Amino acid sequence: MSTSELKRPESVLVLVHTPALEILLLERKDPPGFWQSVPASLENGETPLDAARRELVEETGLQVGADALQNWQQTNRFEIHPRWRHRYAPGVHHNTEHVFSVSIPAPRPVRLAPDEHTAQLWLPADAAANKVFSWTNRDAIIELVRRLSGHSRS
Repeated sequence: MSTSELKRPESVLVLVHTPALEILLLERKDPPGFWQSVPASLENGETPLDAARRELVEETGLQVGADALQNWQQTNRFEIHPRWRHRYAPGVHHNTEHVFSVSIPAPRPVRLAPDEHTAQLWLPADAAANKVFSWTNRDAIIELVRRLSGHSRS
C-alpha cells in the first residue's frame, strides 16, 4: 500500500437517532455481525464536520445541513483493531475519534453503501448500546441518553 493510500488515524462517529432515542445501526460487510453507528475516517485536508457530513451521505443517503449535526466536542482515543492496522502507516496503533449526533424525526430506511454495510436496524438506545461492537460507540449511545434526558456526564 502506498503512503497516499494509508488511512489517517482520525475518524468520526455519527449517532443517527430519533427524538424517542431510536438509534440507527449498520452491520459491516466485513466482519459480519459487527454493528455500529455511522463511522468515517478523515481524508487528507478534511475536518471532522466535513467527514461526518460526507459519510452520512455515502453510507446512509441522509443529507443534513451542517447545523443539524451536533459536534459534541468530544474525542475518544482507542487502539486500532489488529485486523485493520495494515491500512495505516507502520507503527500506528491508535485512532482519535470525534463524536457527532444528528436527530431525524422518525426511523426510516436508509441507503446502504453495499461495499461497506449489509443491513440496518433501528433499535431503542439500550438495545443499540448492547449490540454495537465498539466501546466508544456504546459509551456515546449512553451519553446521548444522558444528554437528551438532561443529565450531564459525571
